[in-house]
Amino acid sequence: MDDMLRELGETIANGLPAAVTGFQVSFGELTVTAKASGIVGVATFLRDDPRCQFCSIIDVTAVDWPTRENRFDVVYHLLSPKRNARVRIKVQTDEVTPVASIIGVFPGADWFERETYDLYGVLFTGHPDMRRLLTDYGFEGHPLRKDFPLTGFVEVHYDDELKRVVYEPVRLTQEFRSFDFLSPWEGVDYVLPGDEKAKPS
Repeated sequence: MDDMLRELGETIANGLPAAVTGFQVSFGELTVTAKASGIVGVATFLRDDPRCQFCSIIDVTAVDWPTRENRFDVVYHLLSPKRNARVRIKVQTDEVTPVASIIGVFPGADWFERETYDLYGVLFTGHPDMRRLLTDYGFEGHPLRKDFPLTGFVEVHYDDELKRVVYEPVRLTQEFRSFDFLSPWEGVDYVLPGDEKAKPS
């Protein structure tokens, strides 16, 4: 399997020398790294070339590396049913540089790109409807970024009496408590049932 994926990686790299910067096979998966400016050409090649035939898009997402200059890896997963293979394409971008949309190649990337914009803040040029998908209309920030705060100051819910969405300060319904679940790492000061049968060491 790894030999077939390496051969496929070489085919992609040789077919797109200006756009593909490298490939790697690890854990039985092929990962192709490419320039963000060439993602549409890479996606088209992977779909149309008879040696590839990756006709199905599985996902578009991102990975946040906040200490890196180009902090985001935009990650595309494609499937080739004819080759029974998957490929992962990674391109890098920063907070302000948009990546070209691949909707013209894979129309199914529509909501995946919207979700990536909503949760990470990655912009896609050429997307026909670049709105938030999962968060509320007035939401600020991007929840899957590593620098997004873990707790907020307001919560959003629908009020049945007012018949509208309401923003209210966060209220904790109970104090944080420490529960003792008889952790084997901390040990207990009494004998558990069955321990009397164990031989002392």
